[in-house]
Amino acid sequence: MSKITSSVLIIGNEILSGRTQEINVKFIAMELSKIGISLNEVRVVPDINKQIIFALNELRKKYDYVLTTGGIGPTHDDITSECVSKALKTKYEINQEAYHLLKEYYPEGHLNEGRVKMTKMPKGSKLIKNVVTVAPGFYIKNIFVLPGVPKIMQVMFKEVIKKLKKTKPIISITINTNLYESIMAKDLDIIQNAHMECEIGSYPHFDFNRRSASVNVVVSGKKRKIIILVKKKIITAVKKLGGKAREISSER
Repeated sequence: MSKITSSVLIIGNEILSGRTQEINVKFIAMELSKIGISLNEVRVVPDINKQIIFALNELRKKYDYVLTTGGIGPTHDDITSECVSKALKTKYEINQEAYHLLKEYYPEGHLNEGRVKMTKMPKGSKLIKNVVTVAPGFYIKNIFVLPGVPKIMQVMFKEVIKKLKKTKPIISITINTNLYESIMAKDLDIIQNAHMECEIGSYPHFDFNRRSASVNVVVSGKKRKIIILVKKKIITAVKKLGGKAREISSER
């Protein structure tokens, strides 16, 4: 199976203002890698119709899947569902299945206007179950719409995983070295160019008090034999450059 690609569209002024810390992407990326889907792009947009619609149309054409977080609550600034409808040129209406879920969940007379709003979505949408607060997310075509609240999103993501295509998981290993990036750069470039089936990333750590540095080199891909070969080449290169190297983590 060819590479399966995805993107995450984070929607919300609270993220851009710094009032709310974004922690959903890490969870989503790690879960996707387990089923072999590559997360290729993350965007953050404010609660502005035109920007959300523009981003949706770009991402849905560029990647196999678009996962959105945020903007599906009961308030005036929760406009994600309506924007998905506009992006797809699809009628925005009450989803009867979602409406009945909320009607059964809330006591008589408590299904107010804000809660009814959470049942509105593009015509033809299918629901993503929410066992925490009942109000569902939805998916239509290659767009999956999820809440921004991490605990709720994570539970609902288990339902999303069931809907996605799966391929070999992405595995990765991390090699720690005591060299500066600049010393290793040329060798890493040579190794990367020789093994384009995997990705090599280097991430430096500095101790300014001790005037020292180290680098974590992460090798990721789907072919275990290639990953192990590249690891050995990196460790050999580091030692030839006078450094030390050791594998400190592995995700298989």
